[in-house]
Amino acid sequence: MLKAKARWEVARTDGEEAARLAEELQIHPLLARLLAVRGMSDPLLAKAFLQGGEDAFHDPFLLLGMREAVGRIRLALERREKIRIYGDYDADGVSSTTLMIFLMRRLGASFDYYIPHRVREGYGLNVSALEQAKRDGISLIVTVDTGISAVSEIEYANAIGIDIVVTDHHEPPEALPPALALVNPKQPGCPYPFKGLAGVGVAFKLAHALLGEPPLDFAEIAAIGTVADLMPLAGENRILVRLGLEQMRRTANKGLRALFSVAGIEQAGVNAGHIGFQLAPRINASGRLDSADEAVRLLIAADDGEALRLARELDRLNRDRQLLVEEITQEASAMLESRMEESGLPHVIVLAREGWNVGVIGIVASRLLDRFYRPTIILGIDPENGMAKGSARSIPGFDIHRALSECHGLFTHYGGHQAAAGMSLPEENIGLLDRRLNELAEAWLQETDLVPLIRADLECALEEISVSAIEQLETMAPFGMGNPSPKFVFSGLRLEELKTIGRDGKHLKLALSNAADGNSCTVEAVGFGQGHLADWISSTATIDLLGELSVNEWNGRKKAQIVISDLSVPQVQLFDWRGCPDPAEKISAMLERVRSQARGEGHLQGIVVGPQHDPRRPDGPWFDESCPVWLLGGSGETEPLNEAACSSSAELLEDAVLYSLPANTSMLAAFIRRASGVKRWYAIFAEDSGEERFSLPSREAFRKVYAALYQAGTREIPRSRLIGGLSRRSGFSPAAIRFMIDVFEELTFIEREGNVYRMVRQPKKQDLSCSSTFCAKKEREQVETLFVYSSAQELLGWIKSQSNQSAMEGRS
Repeated sequence: MLKAKARWEVARTDGEEAARLAEELQIHPLLARLLAVRGMSDPLLAKAFLQGGEDAFHDPFLLLGMREAVGRIRLALERREKIRIYGDYDADGVSSTTLMIFLMRRLGASFDYYIPHRVREGYGLNVSALEQAKRDGISLIVTVDTGISAVSEIEYANAIGIDIVVTDHHEPPEALPPALALVNPKQPGCPYPFKGLAGVGVAFKLAHALLGEPPLDFAEIAAIGTVADLMPLAGENRILVRLGLEQMRRTANKGLRALFSVAGIEQAGVNAGHIGFQLAPRINASGRLDSADEAVRLLIAADDGEALRLARELDRLNRDRQLLVEEITQEASAMLESRMEESGLPHVIVLAREGWNVGVIGIVASRLLDRFYRPTIILGIDPENGMAKGSARSIPGFDIHRALSECHGLFTHYGGHQAAAGMSLPEENIGLLDRRLNELAEAWLQETDLVPLIRADLECALEEISVSAIEQLETMAPFGMGNPSPKFVFSGLRLEELKTIGRDGKHLKLALSNAADGNSCTVEAVGFGQGHLADWISSTATIDLLGELSVNEWNGRKKAQIVISDLSVPQVQLFDWRGCPDPAEKISAMLERVRSQARGEGHLQGIVVGPQHDPRRPDGPWFDESCPVWLLGGSGETEPLNEAACSSSAELLEDAVLYSLPANTSMLAAFIRRASGVKRWYAIFAEDSGEERFSLPSREAFRKVYAALYQAGTREIPRSRLIGGLSRRSGFSPAAIRFMIDVFEELTFIEREGNVYRMVRQPKKQDLSCSSTFCAKKEREQVETLFVYSSAQELLGWIKSQSNQSAMEGRS
């Protein structure tokens, strides 16, 4: 067995609806099923999703406050008032600011822009910045991606004679600020039909209203903020990002082209994933570690050389950011693991330290959530004023904003939503916050909530996937939040080939077919960063897989491929180590691997040996003293051979090494039925190297040797001379001759005095089966046939049959 890292939740769909959709739209059945399961079984709705363009943009004046905003900006244009664009330091804020700069240039406005410094000023409007705007002669500020919560700041702006137009997309507070105009689709009473716009999306709608048509040449900038801010890629966002990506692939924007270059992105193939994982982190890096001005200047750069210089600087800042994140993540992980040694893993992780950079603690919180799957808060403490600034990331089932609201008295400021939040509080309140949040989590969360969840779209068969099917699935792109890349579950797959690829075997590559159909096609599956799983998958494994589909093109040939998200082996596994040259090395590596994964959860591993490999003998094998070792006896009973075995039970085993051959098959069968909890069997069945091997002689061989003995009459013959002579005359090995002589002696066909043999003249007639020596050898051969010479699949089948018998006995 191999447990999946997450719970899998697979959606269900109506097959008849999907079939009708495939027929009406003339699309692949797999695409039709996927559209149906995502709520687009109506052909018109599905067609609009797949093919909708700019004609699907809503009227911007449906946004509450848009007419007032447009009127005030046009008045400023007429009066040649100086306008200031006030943005934010993240990728959405930077792209919003950039889009507004392009808009103001097109309108011929007198303007500049301002983005507060993350560390020195913090988020949003602040009084100091407003005072500076007054000194600079600014009479109108247009905010982008900020302002909806700035009640006191906008009151102050009104008092000093600055008009504020707010464009924002964050959740509005109960008391809205007294701005001249508020444009936010989420504000109460706003009839705008699509609520999921990013800050840059709202800025795009303002540009649409001012220009009288959608400014499609701004779509590439709008796409950056929409993807980076994890907005749902549905409705207008989907159109914006799709059009923006099309524009990016042929863009003349010098900043974007320079950013593609330093990020190693092929411009013609840029997609939403490149924005989220390569462009946005570099744009964000300037605001996290320095000033976001550099990112804005890159996106509006008019000179290739300046654009490349700025792109390289952002790339450097991003590398610095990565190193800083890694350093803080290691410190935070060490701090948590130290606590876990005393009290285990908490329901909510709260960690704080002086000097942690508040610009990257959100990324650190995400890293720890990914590793431990617990709501996580990371706080950086300012030693000068004793204030802590924190960033939170949460899991489904634990609304972190609601949880913080339950603790509101501890904060000087907090805000966010279900999955992420930020807060400021005095250092002395951190311990109390930790206790209260864990109390809430223990009350709100079920045990299953603490296991990661992966949602898949469909269960799928290998024969359903093809290059043409996968290429049709791409019409659902761009993929991202709200429109994730489709995930499929494949069950009962037979492993045809397993290997690791990449540097240090970092990645996993499997060849898979349908377990029930030996003639089915083979499909490759790749698990990036999952090379470590190779040691947990046996050659006999039947695999369940959750993954995404892609087309692998090599030397002009295209093949369907599964990109693994998660996998499991739901049945007992057999690792066939028979004949390996160094069993001790295999065992040691397995024990280390299992213990590392168990992380103190009490998984039991053990080794079972036969009498010929008793480690108490001077020449016995060496085993790790911390691993239980048992001697297998009759009826499947075990005798503990070391201290670890004395305090353990074979019934609790999860990993069991079958080191030696048992005396008979029933002995091992009984043990397997007892050890019903074993998930992984490791078969070595080492043999005594000093034992001379020979097959059980046939009855004809016995007759031939007996005839030779009979010819010798009653003469006394020394054992060594008898064995040598019979071996030369019959052609059988000395070991086989010794065995037959022992059988004859047991049946009283011959008799021995000391080391000398003579024939018995008229022995009692007896069958060979009357000899315990003969029967033991015969049984030994049966043992070897089953445990040594069988295929791995045959041996696994036998083990499963014993386990199944145990389960049936348990039910009866």
